[in-house]
Amino acid sequence: MKIDFKKLPRGQAEITIELAPNEYQPFLEQAAKQISETTKISGFRPGKANFEIIKQKVGLAEIWEKAIEPAVKKTLFKAINDNHLITIGSPQIEIIKLAPDNPVIYQAKISLLPEVELGDYQQIKVARKKIEVSEQEVQKALTNLQKMRAKEILVDRPAKSGDKVEIDFETFLDKIPVSQGKQQKFPLVIGENAFIPGFEDQLIGLTKNQTKEFSLKFPENYHQKNLAGRLVDFKVKLNAVYQLDLPELNDELAKSFGTSKTMAEFKNEIRQKLQTEAESRQARETENELIDKIIEQSKFTDIPDFLVDSETKKMVDELEYNLTAQGLKFEDYLNHLKKSRADLLLDLAPQAMKRVKSALVLRRVGKDKNIEVSNQEIDLEIKNTLAAYVGNSEIEKNLQQPAYRDYLKNVIASRKVLDYIKSVTVK
Repeated sequence: MKIDFKKLPRGQAEITIELAPNEYQPFLEQAAKQISETTKISGFRPGKANFEIIKQKVGLAEIWEKAIEPAVKKTLFKAINDNHLITIGSPQIEIIKLAPDNPVIYQAKISLLPEVELGDYQQIKVARKKIEVSEQEVQKALTNLQKMRAKEILVDRPAKSGDKVEIDFETFLDKIPVSQGKQQKFPLVIGENAFIPGFEDQLIGLTKNQTKEFSLKFPENYHQKNLAGRLVDFKVKLNAVYQLDLPELNDELAKSFGTSKTMAEFKNEIRQKLQTEAESRQARETENELIDKIIEQSKFTDIPDFLVDSETKKMVDELEYNLTAQGLKFEDYLNHLKKSRADLLLDLAPQAMKRVKSALVLRRVGKDKNIEVSNQEIDLEIKNTLAAYVGNSEIEKNLQQPAYRDYLKNVIASRKVLDYIKSVTVK
């Protein structure tokens, strides 16, 4: 077997393989045998006709059609191993020459896993930050929970701060209606500043069925670029005013959430939850900071387009899944952004590149430090997950699939590598 290996730009390589007749003949023999098992040949039991008889019966072309895939698969695998290559994705195969009693020549274009040269990341130092939840944060969370239990009372009076109102409104830019800028029966609590600055203030004093027209300048960093920093006209009609009666902050309210018996216990529970959330958020920020610094001082060989494209598509799929889980339509989200799916893929490409580099860095550190994941660790992770879905046979079945175990192996490995990196950098 002759092998010609050539590196190509953008993390790809080309392998040209030439097989002599004696090297590919076993694949033809095996293919002919398989054909004989399903082809009726007079005078022979299934699978017993020899190669020449099968060739006469079905023709050499049909035998080659069945033989070429296993021949390429096995010989290409050997060529990749012999050259100590780590490939990603599926190879692109092109048959260059295929003729009886002549060498068979084919070409495979492959994507190579990028190599990473790490800098001295152990010299990176990140200060460990102390997390403290303030009384103000606890009170804010408690107020939000208090609002969840508020009673809405329809009132016939002018709207004021703290009221919930239901409005219809239209939006105009240069006297032209803004796309997606019309809403009906839109709920809003005056004073929560959930809309653009100044909008809620314009509703104060309005009564049922009253309309009002006014103009506001959108923030410079507004997500809709066509509106950012622009003066926009609004036409609003107020449909209803609801007075929000908040329950007292007492033990009864604490009990209504089903976790505490007293308000003191409830506030402590809120504090602990906020502490856990803050620590998790801080851990993610620290990990991102570390990875960014390691990427900055690392050198990468060419990263194949395949890797970035795959990661970008994965990010869009994750976004679509999360929106659907919230009861939203992905198409509406794209319309809101005034982008196509292709536009979104392009926008996310830089972030996808960073995620690819992060994964490559973690893989390299794990390899250098011989960080591995045992079957016992995977089993324990699955056991803990199953505990949250007792009785759900579909989820239980999915958790046992080989693909999910491979996914968990990568997740656990990344976690262990990050723990190691933090152990030598966070002080």
